[in-house]
Amino acid sequence: MIRRLLIANRGEIAIRIARTAREMGITCIGVYSEADRDALHRKAMDETVEIGGPLPADSYLNARNLLKAAKGMRADAVHPGYGFLSESAGFAEACKEAGLVFIGPDPKAMSLSGDKIASRKAMRAAGVPVTPGMDRVVRSVDEAGEIAARLGYPVMFKATAGGGGIGMSRVDRSSDLRAAFESAQSVARANFGNPDLFLEKYIERARHVEVQVLVGRRGRGLHFGERECSVQRRHQKLVEETPAACLTPVQRRRLCETAVKGFLRIGYRNAGTAEFLFHGGRFTFNEINARLQVEHPITEMVTLVDLVRQQILVASGLDPEVSQNEIHGHGHAMECRINAEDPLRNFLPSPGRIVGYREPAGHGVRVDSGIAVGSVVPPFYDPLLAKVIVRGRTRPEVVDRMARTVADFEVLGVKTNLPFHEALFRERAFQRGDLWTTMISDLRIVERMQGRGPREERIAAIAAALAAGRGPEALARALPLQRLPPPAWALAGRKDLHGGADAIPHHRRR
Repeated sequence: MIRRLLIANRGEIAIRIARTAREMGITCIGVYSEADRDALHRKAMDETVEIGGPLPADSYLNARNLLKAAKGMRADAVHPGYGFLSESAGFAEACKEAGLVFIGPDPKAMSLSGDKIASRKAMRAAGVPVTPGMDRVVRSVDEAGEIAARLGYPVMFKATAGGGGIGMSRVDRSSDLRAAFESAQSVARANFGNPDLFLEKYIERARHVEVQVLVGRRGRGLHFGERECSVQRRHQKLVEETPAACLTPVQRRRLCETAVKGFLRIGYRNAGTAEFLFHGGRFTFNEINARLQVEHPITEMVTLVDLVRQQILVASGLDPEVSQNEIHGHGHAMECRINAEDPLRNFLPSPGRIVGYREPAGHGVRVDSGIAVGSVVPPFYDPLLAKVIVRGRTRPEVVDRMARTVADFEVLGVKTNLPFHEALFRERAFQRGDLWTTMISDLRIVERMQGRGPREERIAAIAAALAAGRGPEALARALPLQRLPPPAWALAGRKDLHGGADAIPHHRRR
């Protein structure tokens, strides 16, 4: 059994892994960069060690420094979390050579699943439907033009070694092909050290549905149901839920069984996720994520199974604690990613210091967070601050609960995407479960946020009441129209005002 675990990550996922590992009696060793010396995840560990400078290449992406830290701290296992080196077959192999247990798939299976072309071929060989595309590297713009003409526009360039929506570029017409090709190549080279691309048919108004799979050491494959992750911006997920509202019981069973079949075909072990596009009443394979997913908590909420615990057990040479017959969905769950970014400025990252922080709480609410008051949000890493997860009996109940929960979440000192989530939950398409991967841009949600929102409507109501000279009673009736506080000028003359904006309650200011 694993006794000393080095968690090669930071933020909320490092804290979440440590929570389970410590419950299992495992000593948790955290790592941190120079930028994270005061980070909250250090406090969740039994021991911590510095691994390099603030840039990811000098710390969390530096395999040599991580292995040196593991050896120096006498770790016998490494959990990579997600992002950084979590899907690096080279790092998994280096851990194996150093005598460390890598909590994830073996290097061979990771190499196969991490290469999008190789995984497409493997899934196709297993009889899994695959999204139309060309299963080879595109070497030139002319070759891309020939392939695109056969597939039909729009098409999508994808990095063969990509992930997280990086290295993807949609092309709607042949005149845009060269610019998209060169741009996608440049991004892929910069982020993955590999400029190779392939072409896939772009499916419009598709839904993104994925299946959580776990394969034990003896090759017994389990699925934990599916998750829908269709609410995205620039191919990066913002809201996830389970179960997917778009599937019938027959489609759900077939999808999950197909995912397990594909994982067994490539000799996969431990936890992983198969991602599919759902369109026209059918699903086609998209890619494999050979790691724990950001959105794994919603699966835990409905199945009541700790996925990190199962990962550790399988990596220790044991079988999962549950069988397929014991895995049942209980109600509905949803997750919102809370990022330090400004939705009104094209989701521009917003580093800085957290000066105020209040998490929502209540029945069916879970928050996985990596920050507290005083935390510094560095500019070097992913802007994810926290994840708020809610569970309920039905989707409408969950949507209503999440809308209230997001409204109660307070982060001061940096801009966050909380206002975006509030706007999303007012969308009727979202409320009724009509989701697709480009709905944020298609519905112009952000653009409409920049116009007349709740605060502007309230100001207008106050101004109308004052202009009509209807007196305090009319003004009082106007104020409850929205829950936001009135602007300071509307309360001029009150004795409790002490100077402009500072007089406005802090509840909603970020």
